[in-house]
Amino acid sequence: MRLPADTPSRPRLLDLYCCAGGAATGYRRAGFDVTGVDIAPQPHYPYPFLQADVLTLDPTWIAGFDAVHASPPCQRYTRLRHRYACNRHPDLIAPTRALLHAAGRPYVIENVEDAKHLLHDPVMLCGLMFPGLRVFRHRYFETSGFTLNPPAHRSHRGMRCHTLDKRKAHYGSTNEWRDFVMVNGGGNSTVAAAADAMGMTGRELTKQELNEAIPPAYTHHIGQALRARLNVRGEAA
Repeated sequence: MRLPADTPSRPRLLDLYCCAGGAATGYRRAGFDVTGVDIAPQPHYPYPFLQADVLTLDPTWIAGFDAVHASPPCQRYTRLRHRYACNRHPDLIAPTRALLHAAGRPYVIENVEDAKHLLHDPVMLCGLMFPGLRVFRHRYFETSGFTLNPPAHRSHRGMRCHTLDKRKAHYGSTNEWRDFVMVNGGGNSTVAAAADAMGMTGRELTKQELNEAIPPAYTHHIGQALRARLNVRGEAA
């Protein structure tokens, strides 16, 4: 367990199912002190970290933070779930929401496109909404009542994605450092190019960690809206 010994001067955010900390980096840039929790060791997580099963956490302990972000594992809703029997994975969205309701703090729940029907009035964010990103990476975010306005969403039309698939018409004419890339289990780029496309350079990360990450630009945007909500309610530290 790696937890801070002193009380931070900035609002504190609890990052549940944190993986390697893509979301955490964005919240940190938005002005939060972040603590991560994950059931698996996360040696590359850049902030204080607690290894634990999220659903065993005490809601009273969670309530000691100013806000919470949760990204329940999405294997049940991956596009490849039928091929790999991922539907055997539990649905963690509903029990996570119940835990956050019990804690009573402002929260964000994130998940993939095929799980959006399980989220309450989610907002979609895409890499095309953020200058410099070269991923599409649609992700959906449920908030606990605070306003989250997405940036303008440019059209995908004409946006080429780097491919290693010889069946594609644009095979051989793309560049992983210039065009969009896919950052997922299949992937189509080097680790370095994937990190650059996600806005996650400067850290030692594996391809699997990038596959599971949320681009920090997404949570920086969310964090600004969350900070505004906390300031209005007088809850920021």
